[in-house]
Formats: sequence, C-alpha cells, structure tokens
Amino acid sequence: MDSLGFSILFVSFLLLTLVLRFWLAGRHLRHIAAHRAAVPGEFAATIPLAAHQKAADYTAAKTRFGLFTVFFNYVVLVGFTLLGGLQALSAEVLSRTGPGMAYQLVLLVAFSVITGLIDLPLEYYRQFKIEQDFGFNKMTPALFIKDTLKGTLLSAVIGLPLVWVVLSLMDRAGHLWWLWTWVVWSGFQLLLMVLYPTVIAPLFNKFSPLEDASLKARIEGLMARVGFAAKGLFVMDGSKRSAHGNAYFSGFGANKRIVFFDTLIARLAPQEIEAVLAHELGHFKLRHILKRMVFMFALSLAFLALLGYLKDQAWFYTGLGVAPILNGQGNDALALLLFMLVLPVFTFVLKPLNALSLRKHEFEADAFAAKHSNGQDLVTALVKMYEDNASTLTPDPLHSAFYDSHPPAAVRIAHLKQAAA
Repeated sequence: MDSLGFSILFVSFLLLTLVLRFWLAGRHLRHIAAHRAAVPGEFAATIPLAAHQKAADYTAAKTRFGLFTVFFNYVVLVGFTLLGGLQALSAEVLSRTGPGMAYQLVLLVAFSVITGLIDLPLEYYRQFKIEQDFGFNKMTPALFIKDTLKGTLLSAVIGLPLVWVVLSLMDRAGHLWWLWTWVVWSGFQLLLMVLYPTVIAPLFNKFSPLEDASLKARIEGLMARVGFAAKGLFVMDGSKRSAHGNAYFSGFGANKRIVFFDTLIARLAPQEIEAVLAHELGHFKLRHILKRMVFMFALSLAFLALLGYLKDQAWFYTGLGVAPILNGQGNDALALLLFMLVLPVFTFVLKPLNALSLRKHEFEADAFAAKHSNGQDLVTALVKMYEDNASTLTPDPLHSAFYDSHPPAAVRIAHLKQAAA
C-alpha cells in the first residue's frame, strides 16, 4: 500500500464512522422523543411520568453532547494527522531534545498534556452542566481540579516507567518486540488489578467497612451459597461526586473485595441489595470476568503484532501526515501515537459484536441472580436504579444493539420475570 491509498482508506473509515454515529444518534433521539409522553405499560405502576420524562431528557442531553464531542474529537484527530499537527509537535520536540529516548518520552508527555487540556473543558461541561442540570452532580469545582491533578500525577508515576520499558523493547528486542511488550503489558494489567482496590482506589474515595450487621449477614450468606470469598465488604462514598449508585467487586485472587456505593445502600432494601450483588457475583462465577480478560489479552496481542508490522512501513506514517524516522531511534513513539489515534476509527464498526457478547453475559448473570437470590427483588432493584440513574426505558432498538452493554430495560426485566417464574 502507498501513502495516498492509506490516506484515502483512513478518510473513508473516518467518514463512515462519523455518518454512522450521527445516524444512530438521530434514530435514538427521535425514538426517545416519540415515547416521552407516556411511561411504557410494564413500568406504569412503578415509575412516575415525571421520572420517565427526566430520563428521556437526560438521555437526549447526553446524546447531543456526545455528538458534539465525537465531531470535535474527529476534528482534533484530523488536525493531528492529515493536517500535520503531530508532525509539527514532533519537529518542535526533536529540535529541543535531539533524537533518542528523551525525544520520545517528551513527545508522548507533550501529546498527553495537549490532549488532556483539550478534553478538560468538555469533561467540565459534562460534569457541571449536564450532570448538574439533572441533579446528579455532587462534585465541587475544587474536587474536580483535585481529581484531575491526582489522576495526572498517578498516570505519570505509573505510565512513564511502563512507556520507557515499551519503547526500550521496541528499540532493542528485535522483530519480536511486540511479543515481549505483550508479556510486559499483560503483567502490568494483572498487577493493576491487584493494586487497584487497596492502593489506587483509596486515593480518590473513602472505603468504610459495611457496618449494617443484618445486611452484612445477608451478603455473607449469599457468598457462602455461591462459593465466593472476598477480603471485605466496603461502602464507598460515591455520593461526594455523584448521585448515581452501583455495586461492584474489584481485585484479583485473594485480594477481591465487594464495594457498594453509599447511594445504593441508602436507596435499596436489603433483599434488593442482595439481588444486585448476586448479579455481580454471577459475572464472576460464570467466568465472565476471566473470559473478558482472556479476550482482551488476545486482542492486545493481535494489535501489538499489527503495530509490529506497521511501525516499519513508511506509508503508515506519510499516509497520516507524519514524516517517519525509520533508520534510527526516535520513530517508536510516533508509531505508538499514530496507532492509538487511528485504531478506534478502524475498529468502530466492530462495536455491535462486543455489545452482543456483553448483553449475553448480562442475561446469564441475571439468571444466576434469580437462581441464588430472588428474581423479583432484582426486578424491583433494577426499576429503582433505572429511575434513580435516569436511564431511559425506551432506547432505540438499533442504537441499543450497536452500543449498549446491557439489554434494554423492558427486555431485561421480561427475561428476569421469566427466570423468576
């Protein structure tokens, strides 16, 4: 392939994904508006019309903002690639550092800082306009800035050594550098899973042991029934950032812990909390977590092998507006950046396959919960969570099939009632 051919291919996929995103979003907005006036029959007795309309308006606001974000990000992408932004940044850094590892690390840091600053106003608007307008934001501007600084520092502390290792392997490990990089990357991901519950998550939230004795006994009974061992039951102060609620378990091996948002504890009855947790434990017991890990590790290996081929192809760089440095150290950072920039464009059309797999897992976890707790309790819990989180009850079916990791509310609850019966 030559550079012109790759440029044409890239622009073709870019336009295809842009048109597809806008078309799906348009369908979604029209479908939600058409069903805004009345609560679906199966929810009419449990969800007020005002809550249903709030969910419709919240979903519409997020969808419209999502469209703006997509278009804006595509403009930034074209600016970095075909319009020469990354080439200009590379030349500026190279003039100041000279070739070598310093150039590559500074280039990656500079790119991360620039894109972070570009994304910051969008995230601020999402948090303090959309989430605020619908009553979900509990975060102060000071906490937003604090979280941003913490996240940036954490990314630097964790990311820079990893990037240095990856760049060193790309330069010195020969043609199979991508295989050794995959080994390092996989080990790093497993290490993060071990460290996240006790080292990383507490940097942002407070985790307190679950104190409700009756609820704790109920949860421990459920874990005994399904054969799940956890290092502790914790309540997270999610309410200091958001009114949304959830439950999850994190960690790996003996380091697993179960976490409830304080908003969830406040809203749901004990038997409903048990049912929600039974669903989450279903993902573990049915090996959904393991399957996803294996899939992601296999996918990362395939992508790294592809990068191993592309990084030595001049057309890959010139087709994206970058002049490569193929005969000396310094091209590896450019290869990484270009690959991360354009990969989502070429893989977007595969989203429905991933969503289909995730929805299948959700159905299976729901059936597990109905078997090991009470299916009707999970139904009532989900209805409360749909209402509290302003999740639309009437998504466009095609939009949902393309994007959503969870089945639509009506479909999911119909399956649950059938399993409970």
